[in-house]
Amino acid sequence: MIAVSDIKKGTKVLFREQPYIVVDFQHVKPGKGGAFLRTKMKNMITGLMHEETFRSEEKLPIPDLEYRDMQYLYNENALYHFMDQESFEQIAFSKDQLKDILNLLKEQVIYSVLYFEGRPIEVTPPLFMELIVVETVPGVRGDTAQGSATKPATTESGLVLQVPLFVSEGDVIKVDTRNLRYIERLSKRS
Repeated sequence: MIAVSDIKKGTKVLFREQPYIVVDFQHVKPGKGGAFLRTKMKNMITGLMHEETFRSEEKLPIPDLEYRDMQYLYNENALYHFMDQESFEQIAFSKDQLKDILNLLKEQVIYSVLYFEGRPIEVTPPLFMELIVVETVPGVRGDTAQGSATKPATTESGLVLQVPLFVSEGDVIKVDTRNLRYIERLSKRS
């Protein structure tokens, strides 16, 4: 159980038998009566947002969540197959379940899969990924007055992001998966 007064952004709670993550909260202490907490929570299974108010003396249960490392194997018939790194058990996710990270799927990469009561509910990519640039326009010197221009590039996973002008097709780049931004070029094409 977690006290309502200890809830912060990112806290995971069990509410109405469903796991929720707190997206925003506000402690309110009116001049008359007891303090309470206004929360905005996201259902971790359905993705729906929910606003709820709790009295400060309430306690909420913590959901039974488990993270497992799983390797992305392949895509077949709109199903995306992953393999548990310990038990070698395979599970499949639909395109709808992976819509947020579809452009970050790369075969043989280890992803973190969140389980709730033995059911997989969410896939999280690694913080940084190394991706090959498969399509980009050539960068030409003198295209910019300031020296810090960017251009769009498409990676092997289908992700389109802004990269510096010196990045070309075939280069391996490092991408931050939290905000989908270019970090650095790891190697030039040969």
